[in-house]
Amino acid sequence: MLRKALLGLAVIGLIDSLYLTYVKVFSDGVCVAGDQCEIVNSSLYSNLWGIPIAVLGAGAYLLLIAILLLEARHAFFEENGPVLVLGITFFGVLYSAYLTYLELFVIHAICPFCVLSAVVLLVMFVLALIRFQKNMQLSA
Repeated sequence: MLRKALLGLAVIGLIDSLYLTYVKVFSDGVCVAGDQCEIVNSSLYSNLWGIPIAVLGAGAYLLLIAILLLEARHAFFEENGPVLVLGITFFGVLYSAYLTYLELFVIHAICPFCVLSAVVLLVMFVLALIRFQKNMQLSA
């Protein structure tokens, strides 16, 4: 149940990140959410080492999807998947908090699609933590 919920959220996050990637790379910053989104997506902080943050987000969501799908097919991922998902979502929440800080206090603009990704990651982290704790109790 938790794995399926995590998988569904990761798909939502992937779609969101792919849209932001499209906006960043192919549409000259035109975002359906308006000027705020465009300001954030064209800011100095929208790239990391020359790579759009949205591309990195899509990669993270793809990695989460792969791990969650492989848990049912491969012993390594069945055993280690819960801690990998927990770690990736924890890092994602921390980085999203940093990006949200930048939006609020440096850029002074809020991108609704960025907020969606932050919320998805936060919910995924909470579910991953619950799942990890349940797995720890089962193995004890």
